[in-house]
Amino acid sequence: MEKMSEKKRFSVVARIRSANHAFRGLRIFIKTCHNAWGYLFFTALAIYLGIILSISSVEWILLILTIGFVFFAEIINTAIEIDMDLTSPNYHPYARDTKDVGAGATVFVVIISWIVGLIIFLPKILLLLK
Repeated sequence: MEKMSEKKRFSVVARIRSANHAFRGLRIFIKTCHNAWGYLFFTALAIYLGIILSISSVEWILLILTIGFVFFAEIINTAIEIDMDLTSPNYHPYARDTKDVGAGATVFVVIISWIVGLIIFLPKILLLLK
């Protein structure tokens, strides 16, 4: 029996299993998080606008990072909600607070993403309307 303190040898099979767990987590997120579909819509819209308006490489980087942060925040929030539902199946004010703070983090990142989107796209759209 292997001791916990001993390092395990690198295993390709273990890495593949680990990746499978991660992809399973993403599937759970897509299936259970209704907001994800809205984020996917706005992601597609932002990418479409980026192509149509020929945004710069730096703007693409900022756009992709912003999109990633929104999904990251929502994925973490979903994990928090799953954990709270498991560890506190009955109503508890701390569980509610934990869920609300997680949701608040997501809203914060979404607001920042809208600001970034406005900074990138609004000047270009206004130029087209002149």
